[in-house]
Amino acid sequence: MGESCNRNGERNTRNSGPRVNSQGTEPLKKLERSERIDRSRARAWALQIHYRWESNGLEGSLRDVLIDTTATRRISPRRLPYIRKLLLLLDEHLAEIDGTLRCYLDNWSLNRLSRIDRAVLRLGAVELLYLEDIPPKVAIQEAILLAEAYGGNESPRFVNGVLDALYKGNASGA
Repeated sequence: MGESCNRNGERNTRNSGPRVNSQGTEPLKKLERSERIDRSRARAWALQIHYRWESNGLEGSLRDVLIDTTATRRISPRRLPYIRKLLLLLDEHLAEIDGTLRCYLDNWSLNRLSRIDRAVLRLGAVELLYLEDIPPKVAIQEAILLAEAYGGNESPRFVNGVLDALYKGNASGA
């Protein structure tokens, strides 16, 4: 379930499709340490691919950029399914994700954000809104870690504030 703003700038819940298990139809399970590391690194790859996509003027789809990237860079086959899942969900729901994020960007617009901050927020929102097997606190913490590694000095705090507000607003059905 995602959120968007109505014409008056008020938050209202909108059904944006079901959250899906990121591994398909498997039952939810606690991940082994190596699987958590693979997902963390997959998120970093997804961030880099999103950045490349934006730097190229948003040409094509994120899936196309992933294909180009895998042709020139070695990405572990264990990480590819999760990278693909994140990017395909982002491709499919970009307008909804951006609409939802706009509700929580107090005094900011998506266009004013750095490419890295925008990419981190979008990936965090994908996990919060569409991947039910990712605990919200994990999705937020992983986004903060990406912001620390790739963003500016204020990025981690900013990402935390926006994604935490999105999570709380979505959880309450605001």
